[in-house]
Amino acid sequence: MSRTKGGYVTRRSHKKVLKLTKGQRGSKHLLFRRANEAMMKSLWYAYRDRRQRRRQLRQLWIARINAAARLNGVKYSRFIHALKQANIALDRKILADIAVRDAATFSAIVRAAQSA
Repeated sequence: MSRTKGGYVTRRSHKKVLKLTKGQRGSKHLLFRRANEAMMKSLWYAYRDRRQRRRQLRQLWIARINAAARLNGVKYSRFIHALKQANIALDRKILADIAVRDAATFSAIVRAAQSA
């Protein structure tokens, strides 16, 4: 079987990989094989961490809501339960934002949830 030369196509794909690994350290931005390994790993980390970012944001929101709820004399779990009982449909992102930016409104929400 005759040999097929890659030439232009191979060079184009190699340049694409090397462009993606531009900021890498050592030979990872110079040598194609090392760059390809680094790129594959980087893309996997990016994929994984997009999911982890959502988890971490939820943890942050819960920590902020818990801190603000305890300032109002109620634990996080009891506060969330009271919100559900009172049919107050605010998600954790919004609650955390209110807790950080407007303590008076958050206190009113806590009172409304506890009264119901």
